[in-house]
Amino acid sequence: MHIRSINIGTARRLRVGERSLLTGIGKSPVQRAVPAGPLGLQGDEQVELSIHGGLQKAVYAYPAVHYAFWQAQRLERGVSLFDEALPPGFVGENLTVDGPLEHEIFVGDELHFPDCVLRVTAPREPCSKFNAVMGFAQAGRAMAMAGCCGYYLAVDQPGTLAAGQTATLVPGQRGLSIAQAFAAKFAKHIR
Repeated sequence: MHIRSINIGTARRLRVGERSLLTGIGKSPVQRAVPAGPLGLQGDEQVELSIHGGLQKAVYAYPAVHYAFWQAQRLERGVSLFDEALPPGFVGENLTVDGPLEHEIFVGDELHFPDCVLRVTAPREPCSKFNAVMGFAQAGRAMAMAGCCGYYLAVDQPGTLAAGQTATLVPGQRGLSIAQAFAAKFAKHIR
C-alpha cells in the first residue's frame, strides 16, 4: 500500500434536502505527517461514532483507482458538468491509497508503516451523507453494486502517517476479504 494523500476534516453542517446535518465526511488533504492514535488521525473528527470512528474504525482507507468510477457515475447523472477530477478525501476517506483493493485485503491483515501499524477491520458502509456528497440518491446502491467501498482500519501501533509512505502488508488469518464482508452485508439490497 502506498499513501497518495492524508485527508482530515472537522465536523460541519451539510444540507441534505431541507435538513442540515452535522457530519465529518468532508476531508481535505494535508501536506504534513499526521499522528495516528487509537481513535484516528489528529485533527480529524467523526460525528456518528456508532457508524464511523471508534477503536475499530479509527482510519478509513480508499483505493484511488475507484475515483474514475465515481467521476463516471457523477457525469452520467449530470451531477458533474465538466468531468472534473475529484479531489482526494472526496469519499470521506482519511487515506487515499494505491494498494490493495477490496478483494485483495482481508479482515485482520496488518499494514506496517515506518512507525505505525494499522489493522483492517471492516468495509465502509454508505450512508445518506455519502449520497448527498456524491450528488445523487442512488450513490450508496452504486457502491454496493460495484463493491468499491474501501476499508476501515484500527490503529494497533500509534505513530505518524504521511503522503508518500508505503506499508508492508502482513497477512492475518485471511478468512474474510473486505469484498466478501461488504457483499454479504449488501446482498439483500442488490437483488
